[in-house]
Amino acid sequence: MSSRTHLKSFLSLPVISTLTLQQIKKTIPHREPFLLVDEVRVLEDGKKYIGVHYVREDEYYFKGHFPEHPVMPGVLVIESMSQAFGGAVMNHVNKDNRYIPLFLSIEEAKFRGMVRPGDTLEMPIEILRLGRISKIYAEAYVNGKLCTQAALNFILGEQHV
Repeated sequence: MSSRTHLKSFLSLPVISTLTLQQIKKTIPHREPFLLVDEVRVLEDGKKYIGVHYVREDEYYFKGHFPEHPVMPGVLVIESMSQAFGGAVMNHVNKDNRYIPLFLSIEEAKFRGMVRPGDTLEMPIEILRLGRISKIYAEAYVNGKLCTQAALNFILGEQHV
């Protein structure tokens, strides 16, 4: 997994269904301006997905992240991948809405290309382990070019109300 890109083929797989922004908002706690996923395409439920984020010119971070040459921060690309995962599967592992998804670790993150205003960020995701502790491998592409890749580990933390 570390230095090879093996999820690009996901981009051409048939889509079983697509989760809309409204459906995603029902499964993850993120909201604007920190909601960084617009849809999730289901390729194989519980296993393979593609998160999609339409990177808008008015995204808040472009005002300060290289305003003359705006680039989406790499950490926000990672966050976008994690939100796509959450949007896809939190309804499976968090049925009673008792937990919030939290990062445990980010492994082998690599940043290989820039994401700019107007880009469509496609993020193929493969679930390696799903449960209270989950692990995914995800990549992010713009126009078929790899921009980011990482293995992400999550835990469901108790919400304190």
